[in-house]
Amino acid sequence: MSDTQHKAREGRMPALFLAHGSPFLLDDRAWVAELAAWAQAVPRPTAILMISAHWVDAPVTLGATEAVPLVYDFYNFPEKYYRVKYPAPGAPALARRVRELLSPLGPVAEDPRRGLDHGAYVPLVCMYPGADVPVLQISLPTLSPAPLLEMGRALAPLRDEGVLIVGSGFLTHNLRAADWRGNAVAQPWATEFDAWCAEVLSRRDVGALIEYRARAPGVRMALPTDEHFVPVVAALGASIDVSEPVQFPITGLTYGSFTRRSVQFG
Repeated sequence: MSDTQHKAREGRMPALFLAHGSPFLLDDRAWVAELAAWAQAVPRPTAILMISAHWVDAPVTLGATEAVPLVYDFYNFPEKYYRVKYPAPGAPALARRVRELLSPLGPVAEDPRRGLDHGAYVPLVCMYPGADVPVLQISLPTLSPAPLLEMGRALAPLRDEGVLIVGSGFLTHNLRAADWRGNAVAQPWATEFDAWCAEVLSRRDVGALIEYRARAPGVRMALPTDEHFVPVVAALGASIDVSEPVQFPITGLTYGSFTRRSVQFG
């Protein structure tokens, strides 16, 4: 591959991984403002492809391509959070293209009644509040990092077609360790894991990222389960074949155990 092929192409959309918070994020003015500023700083997409921690389904499955109700996949929250709407247009053309790109990797299913879950619509309410960009959500077909890296790589051509690929999760996710007070002190294991992620992602160390279970400090506390972490692997996969910068538009820990670190490739 030539140097020009290695470099990011001008006009290419970045690939993102974002910490999606919970429905409470919508009342966090500072966090909302950070997400809004991030959206303003990247080119306006023609469509958005969301890969959320909250939809794990094999084989890879395409969500609704027309407006359907949101998935309020959370419990015992105040009523107002169940009234949030995000009527973004469907993206049938993007669905066809995703099927074309992913079919060589295996079967691709459809779930036309599956709306956006909170890992998808909560950040989008902040970033594109007009709900005027077509959105397609696809499932995580596995929690194994290596296949998700290849899935991201297969989706990479979308970046040259105006599509914003977004992995949505949390680099740390331990609900039992959360301290819901506003002045919670960050847990040492969360700080250490966050710093490790920053270092590994900055140098685009694919091997370390894939082997995070064996190599990352504090991983057992930071990630009792894997679904919130692995969307970052898919996002990196969409950047793996080009040489482009890695940025962290949003950082910092919240609730003592959650890192808000979000990543932009390109």
